[in-house]
Amino acid sequence: MECSCVELNDLPDEILLIIFKKLDNFDILYSFHGIKSKRLNKIIHDPIFTSNLNFVKWSANKFHNKLTSNFALNRFRLQILPDISMKVKWFYLESSSAKNILRAADYPNLYGLGLYNINERQLDVFLLVQHFSQLLYVLDGRFSQLHTLIVDLINNVLSTDLIENKCFVLSCAWEISRYEECLLPLIYRMSNIEKLGLYLTIDVNDKFIDGNDLKKNVINRLPQLSVFTFDIRSLMFIDQINLPSKKDIEESFRDFQYTKIISYVDYFLEKKTGQCHVFSYPSEMPYYQKITNNFPDGLYQYQYVRFISLYDEYPFEHEFFIKISQSFPFMERLSLINHQSQIHKQSYKLTNHNFNSTIVKYNYLITLDIEEVHDDYIEEFLFNTKTYFHNNIVMSINYKSLERVTRNFTRDVTRINSAKINEIFLSGEKHYSNSLRDYFPCAIIH
Repeated sequence: MECSCVELNDLPDEILLIIFKKLDNFDILYSFHGIKSKRLNKIIHDPIFTSNLNFVKWSANKFHNKLTSNFALNRFRLQILPDISMKVKWFYLESSSAKNILRAADYPNLYGLGLYNINERQLDVFLLVQHFSQLLYVLDGRFSQLHTLIVDLINNVLSTDLIENKCFVLSCAWEISRYEECLLPLIYRMSNIEKLGLYLTIDVNDKFIDGNDLKKNVINRLPQLSVFTFDIRSLMFIDQINLPSKKDIEESFRDFQYTKIISYVDYFLEKKTGQCHVFSYPSEMPYYQKITNNFPDGLYQYQYVRFISLYDEYPFEHEFFIKISQSFPFMERLSLINHQSQIHKQSYKLTNHNFNSTIVKYNYLITLDIEEVHDDYIEEFLFNTKTYFHNNIVMSINYKSLERVTRNFTRDVTRINSAKINEIFLSGEKHYSNSLRDYFPCAIIH
C-alpha cells in the first residue's frame, strides 16, 4: 500500500480525480482513508466521494451487503464514517448492517436513505427518518407482520392515523418542541402497545417532564403497556420563582412500577435555562448529551453509550472525568464545553503522590472535541499524568489555546498524548507555528 501511495502521489490532482471517479466510493474510502498523505486525504474527502455511499451490490438477481466482514464494518463504523459524517447526503444500506451504519455518527445533512432486503413480512425494523410523514409510510399497513419498530427521528410533523404496533421505540437527538401536539397523539394511536421506548430531548414551557407527567400522559393512556423504557431530557427557560429540585423530581417517581429511575436537574443562570434528565436504567441509548456535574456518581455503567457531550457553567474537576470514564467505559466520541477554570487543580497537583491510580483511561476513544473550553481542560486531556488514551485520536481544538497549553509546542508533559493524535481540526488562527508539525508527528492537520 505504501508503494502504491508513493506512485499515486506522483500523479497530478486532475489525473487522480479521473482515476478515482472510475472507482466505487466504498472502495476508495475503505482503501485510502487515514493514509499519511495530506493531498490524497483531501482528494478522497471531496463531496464527490463522500456524499453518496452505497453499501449494497447487485448480483445473482438479488442485493448483497458489501460489509460482509466485521473488519470492514468496524473500519467504516469506527474510523471512516465519524470523520465524513457532515458530508454524507445519501445512504444505500442492506438491512443487516443498517443499524450499525446509522448509529456510527450523526448525519445532519442526510436526506436520502435506501434500505434493501427489508421485506414486507419483516417483524423488526430500525429506521432513521427525517419527518413523521416518512414514518407514516412504514406504518400504513404495508408491513402487515410488523410488531417492533425502532425509529431514529430527525424532524417532527404529524398529520394522519397510525396502525397499532405492539412494540415502538422512538429516539431523536434533536430537540422536539411539539411534545403535546405531535408526540403524545402519535403514542395514543397505538392503543395495543405493550413495549414502549422514548429517547428524546423536549422543549417545554413551564414544567419539566417528570414521573407525574409520564404516568398521566403515557402510562395511564396505554392499558396494554407492560414495558416502558425512556431517556428524556426536558429543557425550559427559567423565569419562575419556585423551580423543582432533584428531590421533587425523584418524588414524582415514588410509586413508579417499572425499572430503576435515575434523575437530576440543572439550572444554567448565564443562559437562563434549566434541564431535567430522567431515564430508566439500564439504558440502550447510544448517546448522552449535556452531562453536567450533577450526573450521578459512577455507580452505574452505560454499556451502549458511544457518544457523550459534557457541558456546565461550573468547573469540571479531575474527579468528574474519572466518574465519566467509569460510567461510559466504551465511549468513542467525547465533546466538551466549559469555560470555567478548574478550582482544585493545584491541590490535585500537590496531593497526587500515586498518580497512576488517578489517571483517567479512555480505552475506546476515537474523537475528542475540546474546541470551546478553558485551557485547564486541554491540560486535562493532553497531560499524560492525567489522561491515557490509545493512538489514532481525531481532535478538534482552538489553535491559540493549543499553543498556550503546549508552550508553543515545547512542553514535555503534553508530548506523549499529542503523539497519539492522528488528525487535528484547528479553529481560530490560520497561520501556524513551524513547530506544530513536529509536535504532532502522526497527525493530519486541517
